[in-house]
Amino acid sequence: MEELFAIFSDPVSWAALATLIVMEVVLGIDNLVFIAILTNKLPEAQRSRARRIGIGLALVLRLALLTMIAAIMRLTAPVLEFADAELSWRDIILISGGLFLVWKATMEIHHLVDPSPARTAGTRAAVIGFAAAIMQILALDLVFSIDSIITAVGMTPHIPIMMIAVVFAVGAMLIAADPLAIFVQRNPTIVMLALGFLLLIGTALIADGFGVHIPRGYIYAAMGFSALVETLNMMARRARLKRVRSARRVTSGR
Repeated sequence: MEELFAIFSDPVSWAALATLIVMEVVLGIDNLVFIAILTNKLPEAQRSRARRIGIGLALVLRLALLTMIAAIMRLTAPVLEFADAELSWRDIILISGGLFLVWKATMEIHHLVDPSPARTAGTRAAVIGFAAAIMQILALDLVFSIDSIITAVGMTPHIPIMMIAVVFAVGAMLIAADPLAIFVQRNPTIVMLALGFLLLIGTALIADGFGVHIPRGYIYAAMGFSALVETLNMMARRARLKRVRSARRVTSGR
């Protein structure tokens, strides 16, 4: 208790906490986009529960990893040489996660462009789909958790501060998960944009694993600009739809 009081009596600790919360929330955007796309493929009755379970597991996983912070930091030691690059376990995890994201996004884009015939949805298929969705969310949670924790260690040495930041960030994810998923579902063109984001994030993870660091600020700036353009397109489509409806009313009134 005295240690906690000593930590939070320092203004630097409060600044580190605020910065970490913002950073964790921003890093959580990647995770939320993936969860929204994945859970929207489940039966409607299971979607919200899958999101809560997936995000809850992310919280448990990150807090558990923080208790093993010394082991996590050892993951940065080189263990393998590949193509003149020394890879650590962290690098291998990032590359694996990036490849998974690229594969998943590519498969989803292919399905949207060339959809296969709908399968008959039985009870067993729904259960397997739910379990598969949770496992995929957990796999990506692991990748993003390790990445965010290693980043957090460079900002503060105090584990309590990291834990509080994680709890706040995951709470924000829980609040935003359902509205984001509903928004994605109601706007089909957003799905393709979100899948493009996942491709971009996956490529960045692979590059980071091979030692080529792409600043996240550039990635989020590109995502923000793309989202702004898509918002303008949505507004333009709604304006055209209103004009068409108005013209039809005038024509039918005659």
